[in-house]
Amino acid sequence: GLSQYSSDPRTEWDLSAYSTRDQVLEAMRNLRYKGGNTFTGLALTHVLEQNLKPDAGARLEAEKLVILLTDGKSQDDANLAAQTLKNLGIEIFAIGVKNADEAELRQVASEPLELTVYNVLDFPLLSSLVGKLTQVLCTRIKEKSNKDNTDIPVNTGPQLSPTDLKISAVTSKSMHLAWSPPLRAPQQYRIVYYPSKGGSPKEVVLDGAVSSLQLSNLTSHTEYLVSVFPVYDTAVGDGLRGVTSTLPLSSPRSLRVSELSHNSIRLSWKAAQGATQYLVLCSAAPDGAED
Repeated sequence: GLSQYSSDPRTEWDLSAYSTRDQVLEAMRNLRYKGGNTFTGLALTHVLEQNLKPDAGARLEAEKLVILLTDGKSQDDANLAAQTLKNLGIEIFAIGVKNADEAELRQVASEPLELTVYNVLDFPLLSSLVGKLTQVLCTRIKEKSNKDNTDIPVNTGPQLSPTDLKISAVTSKSMHLAWSPPLRAPQQYRIVYYPSKGGSPKEVVLDGAVSSLQLSNLTSHTEYLVSVFPVYDTAVGDGLRGVTSTLPLSSPRSLRVSELSHNSIRLSWKAAQGATQYLVLCSAAPDGAED
């Protein structure tokens, strides 16, 4: 499977899209490079939410590996998102090119770092990593498969997944989330939320006995994507997703002008609910500089 990212991650193809090496190579040849920003945390969250799910071709019994390829320092918190993946048993390999931040690569990658962190000076040099990386990946999969003797639940329906996400009491700064828990209570819930037009994802971890959450300190007049994931010992249930916009801040109304003199005017207006201060700007019409 492959996803590209800048400020908005994009799935190019799912794990189940191709079944032969030639098909994958052909897809790579047709791939169009996506330029832009470097929101690595958002990208890793996208991989977890979108690419490592059964309906995207992820098999619950298979080892999960993520190879991160980046040529810059992340503009959001990549470490938090990476830690979430690693806590779920997903192994991360970090490959840096050109301006990548090696300290960040080492934070994001799984242990042992001597096997999971790579850095090259330019894109053509990536070819020098292919042989070694392939060998390391295959070896790690075999090692992990031999260690994992636990039975991983295969049922990802209502037994493991919450349902009926409701978003209510939306204000300019907050919203309330509630959902129906799965038949089998999870150990924890992971709630991930972020602005749909790009922004640093934030995460809240709740005890599995809780099925509601108040999100606060949000940005006004902003569309938010919200995901709720149940986390078990050996699996992650299907997540619930929702989209809601916070309300705009209330505005002052009924602006009136009075008491005009040669060098002054009086302004009055109806108060804006919740405002603690007002900023008043004036300029000489039509093209005067703002005073």
